[in-house]
Amino acid sequence: MSITPLMPVYPRCDFRPVKGEGAYLIGEDGSRALDFASGIAVNILGHGHPHLTRAIQQQAATLMHVSNMYGSPQGEALAQRLVDASFADTVFFTNSGAEAVECAIKTARRYHYVNGNPERTNIITFNNAFHGRTLGTISATNQEKMRDGFEPLLPGFAYAPFDDLEAARALVDEHTAGFLVEPIQGEGGIRPASQKFLAGLRAICDEHGLLLVLDEVQCGVARTGALYAHEHYGVTPDIVASAKGIGGGFPLGACLATEEAAKGMVFGTHGSTYGGNPLAMAAGSAVLDVILEDGFMDQVAATGERLRGALEQLIPNHDDLFDHVRGKGLMLGLKMKVESRPFVAHLRDNHGLLTVAAGDNVVRILPPLNIEQHHIDECIEKLSAGARDYEYEGKPMVKAPVAK
Repeated sequence: MSITPLMPVYPRCDFRPVKGEGAYLIGEDGSRALDFASGIAVNILGHGHPHLTRAIQQQAATLMHVSNMYGSPQGEALAQRLVDASFADTVFFTNSGAEAVECAIKTARRYHYVNGNPERTNIITFNNAFHGRTLGTISATNQEKMRDGFEPLLPGFAYAPFDDLEAARALVDEHTAGFLVEPIQGEGGIRPASQKFLAGLRAICDEHGLLLVLDEVQCGVARTGALYAHEHYGVTPDIVASAKGIGGGFPLGACLATEEAAKGMVFGTHGSTYGGNPLAMAAGSAVLDVILEDGFMDQVAATGERLRGALEQLIPNHDDLFDHVRGKGLMLGLKMKVESRPFVAHLRDNHGLLTVAAGDNVVRILPPLNIEQHHIDECIEKLSAGARDYEYEGKPMVKAPVAK
């Protein structure tokens, strides 16, 4: 047998973590790495956070799963907290970001169906987006690397350049249901939408009776210093897909919607076996306990500014490699002048710093939201050391030992 027991769809590296402590991951060989990837923006409270861990342990010993045929006091409580803290009137819980986006797409289409406009099925999305790996969510992208070999895809999507309002407007016709957009593209290279663009999409939706659907799977849940990134823009969506940080590491997603947008989502239109199970609800509630504390999001914003400033001070010392910093809060991208993926591997393998590569030759820096100044200092030190001994285009490299 040549295939591996784990289906080989990931290019897994040699770092094999078996334990986490705060902002650090520990490999099976004892090596320690500063985790500024956070499971790709998932572990927003770091590893082993006592309040989150305790909540999961207590709930696991009480009740892990029941069918959604029964009442859900745990789900009702978490949904109410999200409604109270956000634009939304109602929430559907999922297990992942892709499922949250799928629910958002169904909600948008069903809205027009019950309004007597069943022809309004098309959703306008944007180049370089990432919405998930299901057939529906890859259909919502125009990236060949995600779509190759999986056709025929789901019809009903049109694609415009990101942050190009007029191109988006030009695609609107009598079949349009709405827009699906990330306020800050993550996989696409930490690219924030402009104020004009996001506000303009809202205005087009209002003019034509369309729905504004935001994919905040990566940029939501306090990552930018607000509960959801659209709050920075003063733009109110109709539907938001949320996941990643919402469970702090436990699989959890959510589709949030206004009462009007969700008017078609009635008995029998959607469901999930595991979505909203008591164990996931305990994790989500524990995360909200922390991030909704007074001052937490202000601290995220302040920490993000300090990290951004430190990165910007680093750039002139290595301007052959680095170009600029972009992003918001603790969702930052370091734009490189060379390919970012090999540099991310170099930082991981030789300097014990975990980051994430993204499109447009960007290094994503996505630390836990509760990092302290010494973590920023360590990150900059490792980044600087990694830049000094990085080999590219014939530049000699001094091999550094893996941090222990």
